[in-house]
Amino acid sequence: MANFREIISVTIILFSIIDIIGSIPIVIDLRKKSGNIESAKATIVAGIIMIIFLFLGESILKLFGIDVYSFAIAGAIIILLIGFEMILGITLFRHEAASASSTSIVPLAFPLIAGAGTMTTIISLRAEYQVINILAGIVINLLLVFIVLRSCDWLEKKLGNGGFIILRKVMGIILLAIAIKLIKSNLIIP
Repeated sequence: MANFREIISVTIILFSIIDIIGSIPIVIDLRKKSGNIESAKATIVAGIIMIIFLFLGESILKLFGIDVYSFAIAGAIIILLIGFEMILGITLFRHEAASASSTSIVPLAFPLIAGAGTMTTIISLRAEYQVINILAGIVINLLLVFIVLRSCDWLEKKLGNGGFIILRKVMGIILLAIAIKLIKSNLIIP
């Protein structure tokens, strides 16, 4: 049975982990590099990844002999590299052959929206909340993600080129800090 408090809690937790507002400069940058972002496709693919991970996440990782910590560190390294791209104005990931369709999936749907942090959080939420409430929280977050992705053009126009550059650099530093925190918190020292 759905519990409104649990749904709100899950929604807030996932919203802070997904951080779609903080990803706006990355989305704008990806759109500039690929020409377009397919908002619906990115949202649907991210949703599928999250729902699959809700039900099969631990089993999938165990199948490959991967623990949650290693998975989180791998995702953190990708986030770290994207942060370096944003701060230094360099290109580490090839974007020449990227189409709007492929960019909407990698790196937007995964790992930015449904990344290692989101997936490990979903696994953790299973221990504390009912599946129906987690599903509701995922759906609410996907709606918010879609709205933000659709409004990035408008936001870019409001920010202007100078505002975008500043926001991109600041968010790059924040991404580096998030990546380092993820690595630090998931590093197991024997």
